[in-house]
Amino acid sequence: MTLTEDTTTLADESAPERKVPRRRLRLDQIGLYGLLTVAALSALLPLIWMISGSLQSLPELLANDSFLPAVPQWGNYITAWVDGDLGTYLRNSVVYTGSAVVGILLVSSLAGYALARLDFAGKGVFTFVILAVMIIPAPAMFLAQYKLLISLGLTNNPVGYILILITSGIPMSTLIMRSFFVSQPRDLEEAAALDGAGPLRIFWSVILPLARPGLAAVAVIQGLGAWNEYLMALALFDDNALMPIQRGLTAFTSAETPQQQILLAATTISIVPVVIFYLMAQRHIVKGIGAGAIK
Repeated sequence: MTLTEDTTTLADESAPERKVPRRRLRLDQIGLYGLLTVAALSALLPLIWMISGSLQSLPELLANDSFLPAVPQWGNYITAWVDGDLGTYLRNSVVYTGSAVVGILLVSSLAGYALARLDFAGKGVFTFVILAVMIIPAPAMFLAQYKLLISLGLTNNPVGYILILITSGIPMSTLIMRSFFVSQPRDLEEAAALDGAGPLRIFWSVILPLARPGLAAVAVIQGLGAWNEYLMALALFDDNALMPIQRGLTAFTSAETPQQQILLAATTISIVPVVIFYLMAQRHIVKGIGAGAIK
């Protein structure tokens, strides 16, 4: 071993070992994490109770002796699916919600981009009208919407119902997308314009791919609203075969023959598509809200 290597080895051995400082949680952080934990449990407990109740027999559910089922009654789900005809209602809701979300995203993204980037006469008035429409409660517009569908011959028609869902979700979605587009820099748009791209080309190839978080936030908000809608469907449809999933849940709410455990099983089935959709879009939702949905 050379003198240099020996000196280096002795220096390394004599050097004190560096300890990485441990990050300590401050009192305010502990309080915040505790509050978030309580909020998460408050949101999850009703869901857990619903799933647990859906696996109990009716006497066990009414007795309320135990939170967990003694013997899981998986047949409750079969009864809910067959007796409630949930397959038909579930298919209808998927079609209605999917069509409504696609229509809302298309119209609101175009309108939001126009309000954020284009200058035209009456822009302020148009924005004010959108805000005014949002103030009107949805049930207050039922009569006008129903009379319009009668004049168009779209009563008891899925197309009319989908159009109502789209028009109901456009105002808020337009403002959300406008806020998102306003928060985005203009550099890429200007570069695309210098390359000869027109407004629609810039929107489709440059802006829309960047707007995926905002689109995901709008899709979740409006998708939940369309999935849970029932009052307009009840007023519009005469045929049960056209009803959404919420109609299937009412089949187990009779006071003469209470079937709460079957209702809980049907409700659990009805939320599965929503949960799957949310899990697929969750990585974009928080980013979309923070990027412009609440600015």
